[in-house]
Amino acid sequence: MHQNDGVSFTSSPLKIPLSQTPAFQLTGTRHLAFQLIDSLRNRFNNVKHHSTQFNVSAQSELGVRSSTRRSPLLCFASVSLAAEKQSIGRSPLLYSAFLSLTQPDSTESTQDGHLATAGPFGEERVLVGEVLVRNKDGEELERKDLEMEALNALKACGANSALTAWEVQEDVDRIIDSGYFSSCMPVAVDSRDGIRLVFQVEPNQELRGLVCEGANVLPSKFLENAFRDGHGKVVNLKRLGQVISSINGWYMDRGIFGLVSGVDIFSGGIVRLKVAESEVNDISVRFLDRKTGEPTKGKTKPATILSQLTTKKGQVYSRLQGKRDVDAISAMSLMDVSILPQSAGDAGKVDLIMNVVERPSGRFSAGAGISSGITSDLLSGLFGSFAYSERNLFGKNQKLNVSLERGQIDSTFRINYTDPWIEGNDKQTSRTITVQNSRSSGTLVHGNQHDNSSLSIGRVTAGVEFSRPLRPKWSGTAGLFFQSAGAHDEKKNPLIKDFYGSPLTASGKLYDDMLLAKVECVYPGSGNKGSSMFIINMEQGLPVIPDWLYFNRVNARVSKSVKLGPARLLLRLSGGHVVGNFPPHEAFAIGGTNSVRGYKEGAVGSGQSYVVGSSEVSLKMLGPVEGVIFADYGHDLWSGPNVPGNPAAARNKRGSGYGYGIGIRLNSPLGLLRLEYAFNDRFAKRLHFAFGNPK
Repeated sequence: MHQNDGVSFTSSPLKIPLSQTPAFQLTGTRHLAFQLIDSLRNRFNNVKHHSTQFNVSAQSELGVRSSTRRSPLLCFASVSLAAEKQSIGRSPLLYSAFLSLTQPDSTESTQDGHLATAGPFGEERVLVGEVLVRNKDGEELERKDLEMEALNALKACGANSALTAWEVQEDVDRIIDSGYFSSCMPVAVDSRDGIRLVFQVEPNQELRGLVCEGANVLPSKFLENAFRDGHGKVVNLKRLGQVISSINGWYMDRGIFGLVSGVDIFSGGIVRLKVAESEVNDISVRFLDRKTGEPTKGKTKPATILSQLTTKKGQVYSRLQGKRDVDAISAMSLMDVSILPQSAGDAGKVDLIMNVVERPSGRFSAGAGISSGITSDLLSGLFGSFAYSERNLFGKNQKLNVSLERGQIDSTFRINYTDPWIEGNDKQTSRTITVQNSRSSGTLVHGNQHDNSSLSIGRVTAGVEFSRPLRPKWSGTAGLFFQSAGAHDEKKNPLIKDFYGSPLTASGKLYDDMLLAKVECVYPGSGNKGSSMFIINMEQGLPVIPDWLYFNRVNARVSKSVKLGPARLLLRLSGGHVVGNFPPHEAFAIGGTNSVRGYKEGAVGSGQSYVVGSSEVSLKMLGPVEGVIFADYGHDLWSGPNVPGNPAAARNKRGSGYGYGIGIRLNSPLGLLRLEYAFNDRFAKRLHFAFGNPK
């Protein structure tokens, strides 16, 4: 929001400072009132027996005139009481209260019978016959409602009451605290009917306009709503204090360094708010030693850290935004960081110092596991892994991973280089370069050979892909890969056809070469119960060379989780279609641990198209253990014959089927472990074991 300015004024009759002043600062001014009473008493004692009468007229230094005709001696004094720099949060006004006392005759008795008595603590009391509220010129107020506001504020002062200077001063404070008046002057005048106490007040102006200076992030709509009810009405400083508190609360709720620093009320009823917002002057990075806490030299480039910040120089600093910046840097998993705001040399600005403690970034790892999807002979799914990773290559948060996984069936050697944020790109685009040599089971589509031997699909892949956030909770990926794929027997000899004579490649050669353009869009959801997930990806074969394959493959998955009392219902749906000159192993295999449970992997069917639906209800049982019941259904949409060689028909796959069963799940340090026992529509039963959530 642009700064609210462009209005200038030449006079300012009322100024409201907002800094706090302790109440005891009024003590000195009130003490003057007590000294005045003592002075009056002494003077009346000295002239107690005088009978000479005077007609005297006196005017105070503040222009308040009082006169008496019968007093032997006029003792007249004026005391100015000022309470300055009070916080508008507690006392909504910088006010001046003027106390003018006129004392007729003696402190003991007067010819009119006005009795002066002693109050508590020796204070002199004066009998008041009448109490009025007038304007500063002594005339009746034009608005009777304001007169009633002043009269209703009085507690001690009333007709036929004996008052002390302290009690008068307290009622002056109450009139001012009502918020409708900028000044109040009590004047005591001797009259025919006794002493008349007149509170001469000056009402505030009516609100006719608002100017806000220095508010760069405070919404105009918020200010309009805050002052809308008061427009055209007399400014109530107590209400104004509440509005200022709400403005300060708006800043506090959002963690923004800002507050109302001053308020002016100009002639014409224009209120000017001065808002102070702390802008970021500079951001610096300071590396600290993990053991000693002393400053040290860091490995990470400061520019790499600063690139993760949404807080920039010149912005108004927000603690909530700073927390999000800390979370973003912590997500790099390279360092522990904290932000320390410090006052800058320039007024109203702040310097941010980022204290960074780096973690080790490179490591070797080794492990073992079981391939997901193995439904029989778990030992055949065992694999071992070895990896080296460097998470802060060149000090730029770039990642290098070299890994090897090898088992009896599957094996993968992969080199990944990732730049999570390409330098100079403001869209948080990442780049990943991949080189991979993999071998996976081909039995999902083609099954085992006649001698019960298995075949595998070998792929050599190299390419690059780019990812970036598209909108909140959405991300997109696009890439280009070259791939060479072919089938092998257990002795790693290349194959063109399987035992049934079905082709294993689309080109009829030992290997299919293809250039693939990949696009993916992901909505991961919040991860909480009741969240949704959606993934869609597409691969397009580009026939840059005539022998390269030309096909299009689309796959989509969606899931929705709903809480049902203590249980949770999870619904999943997936589907896909492939068209063009595609190899058989690119067909969609249906059945297995992550498809239709109760069947072996790919045993339901393998088609050009497919759809699989699943539902399950899970319930917490004991600690990290939960129980689950589930049901799955899959169908190839009668597309099995469209796959080259129709491998599904050769293996008597029906193309559709369902399964159901029960299982337990354990949240362990290794991740989610699943053990499920399922039945299918052919009355067969199968035990499934896997890691991770169902796909």
